[in-house]
Amino acid sequence: MNAMTDIKTKNNMAHPNNKLDPLWYKDAVIYQLHVKTFADSNNDGIGDFIGLTEKLDYLQELGVNTLWLMPFYPSPGRDDGYDIADYGSIHPDFGTMKDFKRFISEAKRRGLRVITELVINHTSDQHDWFKRARRSPAGSSARDWYVWSDNDKKYDGTRIIFTDTEKSNWTWDPEAKAYYWHRFFSHQPDLNFDNPRVVSAVVQVMKRWLDAGVDGFRLDAIPYLIERDGTNNENLPETHKVIKHLRAELDAYAPGRLLLAEANQWPEDVKEYFGDSDECHMAYHFPLMPRIYMALAQEDRFPITDIMRQTPDIPDNCQWAMFLRNHDELTLEMVTDVERDYLWSTYANDPRARINVGIRRRLAPLMDNDRRKIELLNSLLLSFPGTPIAYYGDEIGMGDNIYLGDRNGVRTPMQWAPDRNGGFSRADPARLYAPPIMDPVYGYESVNVESQSRSLASLLSATKRLIAVRKSSLAFGRGTMTFIRPENRTVLSYVRQFSDEVILCVANLSRAAQATELDLSPWKERVPLEMLGRTKFPPIGELPYMITLAPYGFYWFKLEKRDVSEH
Repeated sequence: MNAMTDIKTKNNMAHPNNKLDPLWYKDAVIYQLHVKTFADSNNDGIGDFIGLTEKLDYLQELGVNTLWLMPFYPSPGRDDGYDIADYGSIHPDFGTMKDFKRFISEAKRRGLRVITELVINHTSDQHDWFKRARRSPAGSSARDWYVWSDNDKKYDGTRIIFTDTEKSNWTWDPEAKAYYWHRFFSHQPDLNFDNPRVVSAVVQVMKRWLDAGVDGFRLDAIPYLIERDGTNNENLPETHKVIKHLRAELDAYAPGRLLLAEANQWPEDVKEYFGDSDECHMAYHFPLMPRIYMALAQEDRFPITDIMRQTPDIPDNCQWAMFLRNHDELTLEMVTDVERDYLWSTYANDPRARINVGIRRRLAPLMDNDRRKIELLNSLLLSFPGTPIAYYGDEIGMGDNIYLGDRNGVRTPMQWAPDRNGGFSRADPARLYAPPIMDPVYGYESVNVESQSRSLASLLSATKRLIAVRKSSLAFGRGTMTFIRPENRTVLSYVRQFSDEVILCVANLSRAAQATELDLSPWKERVPLEMLGRTKFPPIGELPYMITLAPYGFYWFKLEKRDVSEH
């Protein structure tokens, strides 16, 4: 077999539509949604699985191919479902197991994969495991499912994550007559992963949802699974041992399924969650996200190129997960105090927009509803190395409500139409789980799927085009990335390369038009084909390549080999 045939064979194996491809997640475009926010079929004011199933055609047309569902398990709902009271069933507000299985089969019929949450660091204090633990005697096997102490001074060097609401990582339980450990809210006691029974129970939960048809799990808050005296209780070797065990169980039971790590840490620490390809397949690139906003605010590419330089190589079959916004605050943990103050003053002038050490705003309000900026950021999300995750509603430029508590302002009902409740539900508006956005700029009468579907000039149409172009090339999901550093620092330029395919991305981070010269000498004689409009630009010659960009403008060029007949 010659080398060219060999490359073609490899490419065929790597095609995203190939069901057997174990690296399918590299070509995924993930869409994050909460079942309760998406579509209400029974008009009780809360979204449900039947409603979501009815909207699968929309998601297929958008071009995404993987859905990430936020927690849909029974829960008191004090942390938007991340406080789980029963890992094995569906919250009755969202439907039944039968509804879930029908949703899965309809998603599969459309070629959509489904990732669900495995929130294993903690449970709700209403979970049967915790109820049993608190009433069982100290030292008993039932008590040992959680982490207890006679005083609140143990593990003193551990930071408190929710500084706005929690004063300690220990809370006194009057029934157990002891303190229990929690890294998050006090109603979320941490499970004890030193107990093999806990690990075994989590494996059983994983198998149950694999049997139901899910394609992978997002592992919530996994740096904190194990506690040890004299440490900061993050990223401990024993934590990695637990994750390796979960991965081995997953691979043995359902090969080809995915583990996605939520570890809000520096890149060199997050790298450890890939292990030697024996822990998580994917991990979020948290430090990159605030630096994209920093680069745009400063009109300077340095924050992006600098964090990418610090990002270590990861195993070939692993992948970064990229995102601009999600259901939480835009976290500013991974920046310096000076940078945080700068980002707060730029993007969250109103103190109500700030929470913990972050900003609780959606993408469109962060960008002052400037279409050019929103599209520019989407172009970066879809062309950076990694798998992009889009947050529901951002494809139409939905707004937020910073007057709702916690992070609920970015979790309002999806806006489908300009009529009652934005087309989300026919319920009495007072019954909705949260009020829809109704202000004149972002309200459902002006921002909705129905009106944007009718216009080729809408943000929705532009987002569809970007996603379609991304999916047309394996270089975006699997290629290498090389920065080209023109003298003009407002221009961010990089090359994505996979096999023989070369894509040049150029972005103007400035509010003013810019011109710059790029050194494209390695690709001399190639012809840049602008991928969104299919327009050929002049071939690359001996001299630096001159590019002009509109304010916040960007290009994706495929650098094609010159046809001999053109000479």
